[in-house]
Amino acid sequence: MTVPTPFPRPRTLIHPGRFNPVRIQSLASAGARHVRLALQPGLSLYDALVGPLATIGITSASTTLLGGFFDDLSYCVAPPDPTGKAVIAYTRPIQAGRAFMVFGNATIGKSLQGAPLVHCHAAIRTEAGVMMGGHILTESCIVGPEPIPVLVTSLDDFELRQAYDPETNIPLLQPHEMRAHG
Repeated sequence: MTVPTPFPRPRTLIHPGRFNPVRIQSLASAGARHVRLALQPGLSLYDALVGPLATIGITSASTTLLGGFFDDLSYCVAPPDPTGKAVIAYTRPIQAGRAFMVFGNATIGKSLQGAPLVHCHAAIRTEAGVMMGGHILTESCIVGPEPIPVLVTSLDDFELRQAYDPETNIPLLQPHEMRAHG
């Protein structure tokens, strides 16, 4: 006898590119700095993270956003790519307006152009009380009236750089050895 489940079967993801047997690329760091940061009201999530961390020399990091109010928050989700060129394709921005970020994780690295990049996923509660979640559009999300606490772990011995991934057919943040200065 099978028991009915209220959840649909998870989708099977098959990437369109050449299979890479090393699915997870990783590097180790001998040390890291742990920083507690307060995102300042009125700034975008992007600016509130990138600016203060750059002043202390952190350009690649893993962060945990411990929750707080945003005056304006937008996000997108990643359903299957209808063209088949990639497994997923981000939707158009979804406006949540004033919202509370319940919890989030943001990874900081460098974009394809070498500029700072903040990749964030979070669970949010809208002003109407609806729980949502997805990929947060950090440059357009504005921190609300109170500072938002963030725990930061720097990646001091390597950096994260966005690079084209031939298996997924999309650019991804990937670890890269830092070049010695000399």
